[in-house]
Amino acid sequence: MLTSEQLEKLRKAGRVSGEARELGMQMCEAGVKLYDVAQEVEGYIRKHGCGLAFPCNISRNEIAAHYTPSCNDTSVFELGDIVKVDCGAELDGYVGDTAGTVEVGTHSFTELVETSKRARNTVAEFIGEGVPLNEIGRAVDMSIRRDGFVPIVNLCGHQIEQYELHAGFSVPNYDNGDDYRIVSGTTVAIEPFATNGKGEIKNGKPGNIVRILRERPLADPKDQEFFEYAKAEFKSFPFCARSCDFPDAEKRVKSLIRHGVLSSYAELVEVSGGLVSQHEYTFYIDGKHGEVTTLP
Repeated sequence: MLTSEQLEKLRKAGRVSGEARELGMQMCEAGVKLYDVAQEVEGYIRKHGCGLAFPCNISRNEIAAHYTPSCNDTSVFELGDIVKVDCGAELDGYVGDTAGTVEVGTHSFTELVETSKRARNTVAEFIGEGVPLNEIGRAVDMSIRRDGFVPIVNLCGHQIEQYELHAGFSVPNYDNGDDYRIVSGTTVAIEPFATNGKGEIKNGKPGNIVRILRERPLADPKDQEFFEYAKAEFKSFPFCARSCDFPDAEKRVKSLIRHGVLSSYAELVEVSGGLVSQHEYTFYIDGKHGEVTTLP
């Protein structure tokens, strides 16, 4: 169980994450740069006393996750885009991880956007101590299929621990038979993904999000200086060059990937090109009750 002080940090990180999510979703309009939205979301998190648990993901249409704009990204939202805004704040390692989906300027896929939200809200009604993981997955699956869509079976929610975004168990979006029961004191992200495609994702092209893979000596002093900066600024959390206050950050990130110090995350794409929606809350499990920490 978290202490009252730790819980307050978790709640603040969650609240700031939720507020940043809403800000980002409101900005998703035709002609707006993805870069500007990501910068505003991350700036909001930092301005309100938190660090970044990961770069703001702005994944459109068939891209389910792991797209964040690069430093020189000029792409803009287009009418009809299905946009997932996924962001996270951290405070002393306690994380709020949250996401929402919007349709840019049209109403052609309202049911797809809403079905992942309904599935998330269904889980929110019963998640708590003693609930088996496969029961959560079954509820998500049934809710999404009832609406005429399918869940993405190889994406999942996850346990969160201090300074560890993906820790311990995973939470399936279908009944995978895992009957592990959640215990009190656990922090967990529930994130149903729904699609009008086949219900699986594959790795797309390499993305801009990276994490520290290992430490090793670097011959270039600037590379070493950047590595020390990134380790201090982002700790064990994923990051990207755009989020760095460091000269030539993009060049340094590429160099550290080549040296095997950083590892990049591939963009995750629906296998049949289907559109994807996602809604996510972080919960703190306290007895039979699951508290949503990522409400704005």
